[in-house]
Amino acid sequence: MSDFSSEFDIDKVSPDGNTTTSDHIAREEPLEIRVEGQSIAVVMRTPGNDRELAAGFLLSEGVVQSEKEIFEISECPGNAQNPREKGNLVEVMLMKGANFDAKSLTRHVFSSSSCGICGKATIASVFGNFPKIKTQRAISTEEISSYPDKLIAVQKTFEKTGGLHASAIFDEHGEIVILREDVGRHNALDKVIGWSLLEKKLPLSNHTLLLSGRISFELMQKALAAGIPTVAGISAPSSLAVEFARESGQTLIGFLRGETMNFYAGKPC
Repeated sequence: MSDFSSEFDIDKVSPDGNTTTSDHIAREEPLEIRVEGQSIAVVMRTPGNDRELAAGFLLSEGVVQSEKEIFEISECPGNAQNPREKGNLVEVMLMKGANFDAKSLTRHVFSSSSCGICGKATIASVFGNFPKIKTQRAISTEEISSYPDKLIAVQKTFEKTGGLHASAIFDEHGEIVILREDVGRHNALDKVIGWSLLEKKLPLSNHTLLLSGRISFELMQKALAAGIPTVAGISAPSSLAVEFARESGQTLIGFLRGETMNFYAGKPC
């Protein structure tokens, strides 16, 4: 797995005194996503797997429903006069006949926890694009309790920096299918979903998503877009995430720490 960190000289203060040393810091740079020449978003992300990020973003925003609607995703060189922009632009071209309406994008609505939109209306609007979960695969709490250790074992950049979120998809055998790290929780999940889309593995109806951080409404929405029935997180869910899971038919597990976990939606087995 690639190392998405940069090394900086720092002054470290401790009870044993002050020292000059080096520290690995998670990289964060802007990425502009364009569709058919139109700029639709600029996200702050950890560079790497940018094609996946764009694909996952488009799926969760309802711009595309399958990989067949995507003609090409290219990483553009950017402005030659400004080296910092190199590689920070992704252009998506859709197949002929694919409908694209930039006004239909919802990230500006769902990105803020204080956007003022009614929660019930927000939840209902999502089901116009993505179907609810109809069936669930029974997963034992013993199996789920092993997931965090498996996640930490492969978080190489987090091990060095402590500054990245992670999203991982586990299969029906409890093994990691795909893991992505990013400074943004939403970006890490978009990369996982984008990989699944481009590899033609959607819907992920027999899989479980593990999140390293807080579980928000938008993360549950993205999981539903990928057909993921079970979402588990090491941290807490938001109230709207819980409401969404109960409405969508998803299982939502929070505070997954060892053998202890909270089921906010769905039942343990």
